[in-house]
Amino acid sequence: MAKGFYHYIGKAWKHPRELELWRSRLIEWRRTESIVKVDKPLRLDKARMLGYKAKLGFVVVRVRVSRGGRTRTRPAKKARRSKRQTIRKVLSMNHQWVAEQRAARKHKNLEVLNSYWIAKDGRYAWYEVILVDPKNASIKSDKDVGWIAMQRGRVFRGLTSAGKKSRGLLHKGKGAEKIRPSRRAAARRVWRIGR
Repeated sequence: MAKGFYHYIGKAWKHPRELELWRSRLIEWRRTESIVKVDKPLRLDKARMLGYKAKLGFVVVRVRVSRGGRTRTRPAKKARRSKRQTIRKVLSMNHQWVAEQRAARKHKNLEVLNSYWIAKDGRYAWYEVILVDPKNASIKSDKDVGWIAMQRGRVFRGLTSAGKKSRGLLHKGKGAEKIRPSRRAAARRVWRIGR
């Protein structure tokens, strides 16, 4: 049976280090800013799978995130609250969710649809985030992504795929009783019953 174009793109991305452009891309991306708007997605098969369409209202952004947890020492500057004393990412969130939130903060008028991994090295991880303009007429009339016009701030509420994974919501049934509607709500419920 003949395979389609997207099949071969996906096959090439299973071993991305073998791609000729891999090393030169990483060198270039390290020099650029941490959030860069791109013309078209690098992994077209993955982007299409997650809902991307080449039409008005869709924007793709490449986001660079520092790898690792809270490993460095705190800064010498003391006049900041504890929430702002972290150097790297918050350990309760995965890198992909952090990248989505940073893209959403940069482009406040757009809504995060989804994201996917594109590269990593010893210091950074890169993700491409698919953003949608909920006010655009072509998005509102689209039967596949029109629902996003009624949701605001979904990435900050953990409603994207990466957010749900980080919150533990990919598990259902036995062993996952304490994660819905949220871990905090389940802990509060246990605390109330115990009193």
